[in-house]
Amino acid sequence: METKAVSGAMRWIYAAVGLVVLLFAGFVYGWSVFAAPIGADFPQWSAAQLSLTFTICMAFFCLGGFAAGNLSKRIPVRVNVLISAALFLVGFFLVSRANSLPMLYVSYGVLCGTASGFAYNSVMSTMTKWFPNNQGLISGVLLMGFGSSSMVLGALFDAMTPAETGAWRQTFLIMGVVMAVVIGVGALFFRLPPPAAPTQGTQSASGPDIPPARMVRTPSFWCFFLWAVLISGIGLAIISQAKPFAAAVGPGVDAGVITLVVGFISICNGLGRVLFGGLFDKLGWKLTMTAVNVVSLAGVVVLMAALFTHSFPLVVAGFIITGLGYGGAPTMGSAVISSFFGQKNYPVNFSISNMNLLVASFAGTAAGALYDASQNYVSTLVALAGCSVVAFAVMLCIRRPK
Repeated sequence: METKAVSGAMRWIYAAVGLVVLLFAGFVYGWSVFAAPIGADFPQWSAAQLSLTFTICMAFFCLGGFAAGNLSKRIPVRVNVLISAALFLVGFFLVSRANSLPMLYVSYGVLCGTASGFAYNSVMSTMTKWFPNNQGLISGVLLMGFGSSSMVLGALFDAMTPAETGAWRQTFLIMGVVMAVVIGVGALFFRLPPPAAPTQGTQSASGPDIPPARMVRTPSFWCFFLWAVLISGIGLAIISQAKPFAAAVGPGVDAGVITLVVGFISICNGLGRVLFGGLFDKLGWKLTMTAVNVVSLAGVVVLMAALFTHSFPLVVAGFIITGLGYGGAPTMGSAVISSFFGQKNYPVNFSISNMNLLVASFAGTAAGALYDASQNYVSTLVALAGCSVVAFAVMLCIRRPK
């Protein structure tokens, strides 16, 4: 009994450490903040060339998570997290020395993307084992840290970086050392729970242990995968166009206010992860996914109303609602994969599910192309509303594996 009590207390310490580690691991999502000073230093690099850095980063984030999931069967989880710390140190050091696009792609895109994937998969797959009866909530709390990173640490990056050309190099070097230390120390806290830990409280909510090869042959997995692509795509598309959209609706609004309002998406993204994680534990996957769908569609509808009425308060409301809905997708990914396919193969299964981000990451590009073709945001919002409706139809096809 005493051992169980100790394990129960320690898991909250591990959760707090996991939150901090994911806060730093999510730093790579702040690329839009970093791209501005780098682009100013290299004006010959186009916006598309700089944007490719983040696309590469997302690809290797997914591949890094897949590698970490497979390695988790052979090495302790803390070693995976230490690998992440080392990759961040090397990656950020090389970014600070980058003078060419290929070097930027390798250092930030490949190394830092892989580092983030290693940390993400390792922390999530470990902590869901410590909280078998609250997988939705713990997933939401941890992912709130990951999702808030670009805003929290992005602001820190701005504060640390003077306006002069090339000052970003020193900031990247400092942040690389800080991240390596924080994640490296955090790695020492991670371990799998003892066999007795999952028996605390009620029976585990994990599903049958289904291996990856069988998981990818189930229709339910692909239906969920498509649902996640569509819901994440809605959020990413709106994020990519948020600032110009807000400026178009409120041309007289101060630029600083617009930047603040756009930040509401990130804040509510984090809150949405906790909200829908808690709902998953209480209501189950079907009602929670339905709620995510409704919120995502509502956000698009409110933004469409803002566009037609030129109401800036509706833009604020739309960004808040959109952020909440977007936060539901990653939390559902963690909770549903564990609930449907079990904990034994969770690290690999989860990394495969996260590949939906590769597809969803093109939503921003598609939204930009729609605007370029029509010179207004109506077509983009109509397409996003259609995505929400399709996502709901796909969700109705999902069945829990037996």
